[in-house]
Amino acid sequence: MRVFSAPRFGGALYADRMTTAWRTVLGAAAVLVALGLGCSDSDTMGGGSTSAAAGGTGGAPVAVAGAGGAAAGGTSGTGGSGASAAGVGAGGAPSGGGTAGGGGQSPDTPGQPGVRFVGRVDTSDPASARFAWSGAGVVARFTGNSLAVRLADTLQYSVLVDGVLQTTLTSNGASTPIGGGFGPGEHTVELYRRTEPSTGTSQFLGFDVPDGELLPPPAVPERRLEIIGDSISAGYGNEGADETCGFTPETENHYLTYGALAARELSAELSTVAWSGKGVVCNYGDDATSCTDPMPTYIDRILPDRQDSAWDYARYQPQAVVINLGTNDFSTNDDPTEEQFVPAYVTLLERVRAAYPEALILATVGPLLSGTDLSTARALIASAVEQRLAAGDEAVRSFDLEPQDASNGLGCDYHPNLVTHQIMADVLTATLQLELGW
Repeated sequence: MRVFSAPRFGGALYADRMTTAWRTVLGAAAVLVALGLGCSDSDTMGGGSTSAAAGGTGGAPVAVAGAGGAAAGGTSGTGGSGASAAGVGAGGAPSGGGTAGGGGQSPDTPGQPGVRFVGRVDTSDPASARFAWSGAGVVARFTGNSLAVRLADTLQYSVLVDGVLQTTLTSNGASTPIGGGFGPGEHTVELYRRTEPSTGTSQFLGFDVPDGELLPPPAVPERRLEIIGDSISAGYGNEGADETCGFTPETENHYLTYGALAARELSAELSTVAWSGKGVVCNYGDDATSCTDPMPTYIDRILPDRQDSAWDYARYQPQAVVINLGTNDFSTNDDPTEEQFVPAYVTLLERVRAAYPEALILATVGPLLSGTDLSTARALIASAVEQRLAAGDEAVRSFDLEPQDASNGLGCDYHPNLVTHQIMADVLTATLQLELGW
């Protein structure tokens, strides 16, 4: 039996945590705009543009609805560059032709230029928007032939322009080019974290559109999905050559995980809350601290390594929530007992239901477990689901993900590779179609 210690907050991160140097670099010609905080389904950040002739006094300032306080980025510049940018400012009151509001751009204030965030994003700091969960990111519409993004980090991102996947972007800590030659007319850019929280926190400062402008962001999709999981859902090693490689950010690609693939197939927006090594009761490993800070410790957070970073569930209400946990509880020598695991899983289901009163909750485990470990985990998860059904929660189900087939290849440290993620995505897609009619 495992030795259980009292939960602790802010403890040691997963062993593969990377060191990230943070630098906030803003170009002198960048026009900062107010940070939007209020939105029912996702956050948006206002944006705008200004241009100045060389050696001139700069264009009209731009400010949009924000969190309060004086607008920080709409001031006229001297000797401006003529660039257009959308970034983060202090928010609030109008400044020289801008607009103000109490809740930021949202579906209630359409038509203003800005960006829309995907997943859990901390917009409380007027200097930047921060996010750390896998697949979190930002989408925007723009005109112009080229684009760059300002990120005060050195992490990796999946970027799409007009639905076409670009070369993996590794931020340089300042303004990183996304590409060019997009042609005339309107374009859509999407930027998503490839990696999980252990690699560091993303800090988004804005997009630079040198020869164009930012437009109102794309609408929030009607279909919304959330996945709560571990390394499998984060995409650990899915781009690795085989099982012999260890964790690196280069081999983790959330954009090609089963959750992201299924979401795109179903035209749904996805929020992923996943961290390698985490379990329901105990994390991966058999040492005395392995049962400290399992995944339920973190599910209420925007930034998972900060106890004070509380997520407002009203900002994103999915129609379906998938829980894929239990692999780490049952993958080592000392497994939790039924008396330990089932009540903890029931509590997890209760917390998810409280957060999402109308959502379908789907519970599963896989595809790394096999044999007795798999049958035990499935049985205990099914028991927890039955308890919730008996308590009157009719919108909770369990479904099976089959063990991975090694003949399809393996990712790093025996994790599912891209082939297996596609197989899992097909199962999840069919399950959601059956349950929700998607």
